[in-house]
Parts: sequence; structure tokens; C-alpha cells
Amino acid sequence: MFLTITTTGTPERPATDLGYLLHKHPEKAQAFSTSYGTAHVLYPEADAERCTAALLLEVDAVALVRRGKGKGRGGAPDAALAQYVNDRPYAASSLLAVALSGVFSSAMKGVCNARPELPAVPRPLRIEVPALPARGGPGLVRRLFEPLGWTVTAEPVPLDAEFPQWGDSRYVRLELESADRTLAEALRHLYVLLPVLDDAKHYWVAPDEVDKLLRAGEGWLPGHPEQKLITSRYLARRWSLTRAATERLELVRLAETDDSEVEEIDNAVGAETETEERPTPLAVQRRDAITAALKASGAARVLDLGCGQGQLVQTLLKDPAFTEIVGMDVSMRALTIASRRLKLDRMGERQAARVKLFQGSLAYTDQRIKGYDAAVLSEVIEHLDLPRLPALEYAVFGSARPRTVLVTTPNVEYNVRWESLPAGQVRHGDHRFEWTRAEFRAWAEAVAERHGYGAEFVPVGPDDPEVGPPTQMAVFTLTTPKEAKAA
Repeated sequence: MFLTITTTGTPERPATDLGYLLHKHPEKAQAFSTSYGTAHVLYPEADAERCTAALLLEVDAVALVRRGKGKGRGGAPDAALAQYVNDRPYAASSLLAVALSGVFSSAMKGVCNARPELPAVPRPLRIEVPALPARGGPGLVRRLFEPLGWTVTAEPVPLDAEFPQWGDSRYVRLELESADRTLAEALRHLYVLLPVLDDAKHYWVAPDEVDKLLRAGEGWLPGHPEQKLITSRYLARRWSLTRAATERLELVRLAETDDSEVEEIDNAVGAETETEERPTPLAVQRRDAITAALKASGAARVLDLGCGQGQLVQTLLKDPAFTEIVGMDVSMRALTIASRRLKLDRMGERQAARVKLFQGSLAYTDQRIKGYDAAVLSEVIEHLDLPRLPALEYAVFGSARPRTVLVTTPNVEYNVRWESLPAGQVRHGDHRFEWTRAEFRAWAEAVAERHGYGAEFVPVGPDDPEVGPPTQMAVFTLTTPKEAKAA
């Protein structure tokens, strides 16, 4: 892996000041041992007018495999050809970012003991990375660096120059230029964004990575238009770490807006109000409303269709009135998480007899979901494309035909009350649609009429007089006399 940093100067401010900033003498070639190989620092050119520092990282493929054991913690996730044959020695990645922070740690912090005034002085900088993996292509490279004031050149590297019909590879040759930039800022940008573009961490991402991200992102990450993508990719898409980082970045943004310290924003609530009751989360209110509707219907055997990670199943298991609870979901990963949440492997025999999880799709009829008292579709329908709703409708109302069906879905009118939700944007990236109260009512009444059900509508959450509740729920009750008696 190879990276160069070039600056220009004048007799009054010689370019060789770069050696002071990097704490590496321009007349020496130096080598530093890293966890995955050896980092070399050398200066191809160094005079008063122009100075270039190069970082060359020689990756020890054997050490890389031994540390990661080929998989899991520290393993290279995209070493697909073999353990020892991959692009790691050549393409800039998180390993190069780690070497930057280790070899140039003082420069990244903006510290120079020999010349304390230098780190704060902006200077012209040019950074070149000959081979950079860019999952997202040159367009993403520009979206990440241009908002930070860099002039970006990202040229795709062809798979084979002799066969242009094969197209481009996922690599680019990157050049960044800025006429007025401190070296510390530049290094922090690279430290965060190189692994973001590669989209693969080659070491275990622990909770302390959040602190590293916030330190390196100080002053630029809170206001970056791609903040969410940067945070998610840098933290290897670990949702718990991403959420923690996002919350702390929002505190920083609010503090900057208020021209105050983060601690003042974080501790804005006085001690006398700390005992005040916090508002109940909407997800909890939704589960409470569903449980109340199920109890009112007299249901004992309940289906949770699209059960996700099993939160509703867990809630229903606490009430002995529900003698059998079945969770069905199309995602095996979600069912695995649900099983862990419910601790099925450690559950007592009597309790375990009340619950069952299985994989299934609501796009098809399924004999396993027939004969139950009630079915719940909580925040499910909006994840389907509209043309697939008739298939779900027939599978539940036409084939399974439980006596009671509960359907909850977001009320899109309420979205204007979410200050953090941009106008016109749905609440979740996987939502195919979100309905108004009139649209949901029209759909539910048409379904009820076609299949012999009655439909009532219940608000879930605070019922705003102008835009209604955040969640809307339809309670379907089977009204066809013969089938209702049989059920």
C-alpha cells in the first residue's frame, strides 16, 4: 500500500517543514513495525519549494492470516481467492489507516514539540493514493471528500487495459488537492474515510472504535452530509455502535448550534427533574395496544406474522391468557435473534410448549397458520411492494381466516411531527409505502368486505388533533356467521 503527501513552500516557509510536522527527517528512510507488517517512511523529494513524504506499508500476509485465523476477529472479509492471495498488500484499506495513526500519531493530533506554531498553519497539500478500493465508485469518493473542501480526482482503474470491454474494477486512483489545509485535518480525513471507502475493517471493531471515530471526526463529521454512511461503514455496520456514535454526534451538533459545550447540552436536565417519568417508546405503546386488543377479543392461540426479532412474542408470553404463541418470519436471521431473545434453549418445558417459531412467507398460503384465534401483522404491510399486498391479503384473510386480525402501520400524516425526519422521507429505509389514515381505512374496509370481516380503527400513540396518531391499527373481526361459529 502506498500513499504520498506533497506540499509546496517559499524561502520564508520552506516545504521541508513537512518533516517537522510528521516528526520524520527528510534525509532519512525509516521503518516501523506494525501489527500486520512494516511501514516505511521516505521522502522522494525534499527542498524549500517542494517536499513529498511517502508512506509504504508492506503487509505480512502470514501475520494477517494468523492474527485473524482467516475469519472472525481480525480476519480479512474479502480475501476470497485464498488466505495468502488477495489485494491487501496493494490496495489502501483500514490497515493503511491504522499505519497512518501509528506512524504519524503526533501529526494527526496537531502536535509538534520542535516547532509548536507549525501544526496550526494551513498549507497547500496534495495527497495521492494509487490504488484505493471504492465500494460506491468515484461518485462516492467525491461525495465523501468534496464537502470537506478537497478538489478530488478519482479515476477508475480498468480491470484490464487491454480488454476495455471488461469494464472498470472497484479500485480508483485518488488525488486530493487543497490550497489551504492543516496537515492534522488531512490525516484525520484519511484515517476515517479510507476504511469507509474500502467498506471492510480488517480487525475486530470494539466499542472503543466509537471514541476513535469521534476524535478523528472532530470539527467535520457532525456536519458532513454523508455522516450516517460514514458512521455505519466505519463501525462495520454494528448497529449498537453506530447508534451510540450517532447520538454523540447529534449532541456535538446541538452544542455547536447553541454555541455551548457538549456537557452542558448532555446535562441540560436539572437534578430536580431527573425523576420525571420518561415518555413511553412508541414500540412499547404499540405492543400494549396489540395485547389489549387481543385480550378484548378473547384470543388464546395467537400468530405473530412477521415477528421480526420476537419482541411481541416475548410480551405475550408474560400473559398466561395466551396459551399458544407462534412467530413466523421470512428472515432466518431474525428468527435466530428471536430465539436468543426468548432464551428458548433455557426455557422450562411448560413455557416452551406455549411458543413456536418458524420460517414462512406471507406471499403464499400456508397450512401451518390455519386454525388460530388471532393473527397480528405489526408494522409488516409497509415492507411489501404494493403489487404483493393481494397475495398477503389472501394468505391471511382468505386462507388462514383467524377470527381476529390486527394490522398496524405508520400514519404518514404524523411524520411532520418527527423533527429529525426530512420532509418526504419514510420512517425506515425498507418501507415501500406509508399510508394516510384515509388510505389505510380504504384498504382495510375493502379487505374486510371481500373476506367477510368487520373493521374497526384504533389510534396508537398520542392522537394529534391535526395529523392523527403516529401508528394506526385496524382490528378485523370475522363476521360471516357460519365461519365465526366454527372458529
